[in-house]
Amino acid sequence: MAAPISEGFPASEPGAAPYGNFPNYSRFHPPEGRVSLLPDGLLRSLFPEEARPLLGLDVGCNSGELSVALYRHLLGLQESKSSPEQPAAGKDLHLLCCDIDPVLIERARQRSPFPASISFVSLDIMDSRARESLLGSYLGRFGRSTFDIVFCMSVTMWIHLNHGDSGLVEFLSLLSSLCAYLLIEPQPWKCYRAAARRLRKLGRNDLDHFRSLAISGDMAARITQILTKDCAMELVCCFGNTSWDRSLLLFKCSGSTRKSRESPGQGQ
Repeated sequence: MAAPISEGFPASEPGAAPYGNFPNYSRFHPPEGRVSLLPDGLLRSLFPEEARPLLGLDVGCNSGELSVALYRHLLGLQESKSSPEQPAAGKDLHLLCCDIDPVLIERARQRSPFPASISFVSLDIMDSRARESLLGSYLGRFGRSTFDIVFCMSVTMWIHLNHGDSGLVEFLSLLSSLCAYLLIEPQPWKCYRAAARRLRKLGRNDLDHFRSLAISGDMAARITQILTKDCAMELVCCFGNTSWDRSLLLFKCSGSTRKSRESPGQGQ
């Protein structure tokens, strides 16, 4: 197994994860803080006439707690149920969940209660060759070329810090090309400053791109602008903010032929 990306940093130090691959992330940002904002029956409202299994991609899944919570919520499953044989949502969902850290992925695999429906893989999403091979292989199993929905929860800052403005735009363009719907939770700018401060305390310099970033300020607004102006997506709604002040935004590919019969939430 490959070494974790955070190797060489103390596991207890929150700044020890320069790619956001915190080993105990769900303890300080619990999954319930996101899924509680999502309405019941979301899949049914987004895909009312879709009979085939729905495919989802969770980018930056960490050790999988949020992935599993999303799966349960979207299918209307209770914690006590171990099988999605008759999901209340009336849909069948398969999730591919990826993270840059292979140790976190192995932990997710060991703990997953739905191994037949949720696949965890180690992937640097910005590595085009590895990405195309892995995603293409997964989609090909279902005879598909894109996912129905992509989840991107608190990942954009890490892409931005490690790959710069152009990397963020490339990443958002990639996500928009992969799906009909995108559920995204951008980190606010104050999180960028906190991340750089934590790294300095560890004796590291600021992440290479931090001081040169031109895309800054209201990151939810800036990311919305990129997705709508440059990536041909439409903002469907904002489900509100988590207790740690991050917006949960749902976008739809403008070219998608899938139309929901009713809005799953209040428009922003």
